[in-house]
Amino acid sequence: MRAVVAQGTGGPEVLSVTELPDPEPGPGEVVLDVAAAGLNRADLLQRQGHYPPPPGASDVIGMECSGTVSAVGEGVTRWAVGDEVCALLAGGGYATKVAVPEGQVMPVPAGLDLVTAAAVPEVAATVWSNVFMIAGLKAGQTFLVHGGAGGIGTFAIQLAHARGARVMTTGGTAEKLAFCRDLGADVTIDYHDQDFVEVVTEATDGAGVDVILDNMGAKYLMRNVDALALEGVLVVIGMQGGAKAELDLGTLLRKRGSVVATSLRARSVENKSAICQSLVEHVWPLLADGSVTPVVHGTMPLDEVVAAHELMTSGSHTGKILLTT
Repeated sequence: MRAVVAQGTGGPEVLSVTELPDPEPGPGEVVLDVAAAGLNRADLLQRQGHYPPPPGASDVIGMECSGTVSAVGEGVTRWAVGDEVCALLAGGGYATKVAVPEGQVMPVPAGLDLVTAAAVPEVAATVWSNVFMIAGLKAGQTFLVHGGAGGIGTFAIQLAHARGARVMTTGGTAEKLAFCRDLGADVTIDYHDQDFVEVVTEATDGAGVDVILDNMGAKYLMRNVDALALEGVLVVIGMQGGAKAELDLGTLLRKRGSVVATSLRARSVENKSAICQSLVEHVWPLLADGSVTPVVHGTMPLDEVVAAHELMTSGSHTGKILLTT
């Protein structure tokens, strides 16, 4: 198979495409002929040497893909050769073939083509597991997601809106914020010129927001807590703004608030399989009826992986970037 490998750690230039042995399906696994793979911020961290794959996972970058089942391992009952699917991966997506536990494989959502389906697994699993399964966002509550124009943000806005929440988001340009409003954001905040805590306070008459999905980490920690409502939940899924910060526990106690830090990649196969099953049950119908639509900035061939990483690093994109095989 052809796959992207990193010659050491560093910038996008360390990536190249080479030939590797084809994967063989183990018990309970399927092999996919990959149609497309989605880029994620974690891919940049792995390339830089800051986010190694879990033990036993492929060293090839890539945490989501779509494709066609080409082989099934012993004991596989859910899938057959020829099925068109998408999958949540621990690694290996930037390749023409990948082996996946059968529970992390999902049908292509109705109404989506095979390539576009690659934009869904990682963002859908991240948003659904954190915002709804962990934080318990409900209809009528208020939700804030930082970085609304990115892959996670565009999906989170739509999903929260579709399930009846009031949605707020931050962004860096007027164009991106307008796009977020088109997706269903009720309140948009330019993080260059506005303090999101002040905007949240005014927009909620001082009540705060019930759930925050944060990719910034340390930089926003205390301000996020300040923005929480009583019994609100802050879910931290990234550290783009650093890993260490001071937290005023008094403020958190007075609000009876929760701060949860989670990652998806290193969870057990059983845990990720349960998330995938829940996605098919609760999120796939919203994709099928058009309530939620994957936002794809563009597709690039696997051989242009360096340019794709440069684009993601620049932050100029909106939505997902896909590599096609």
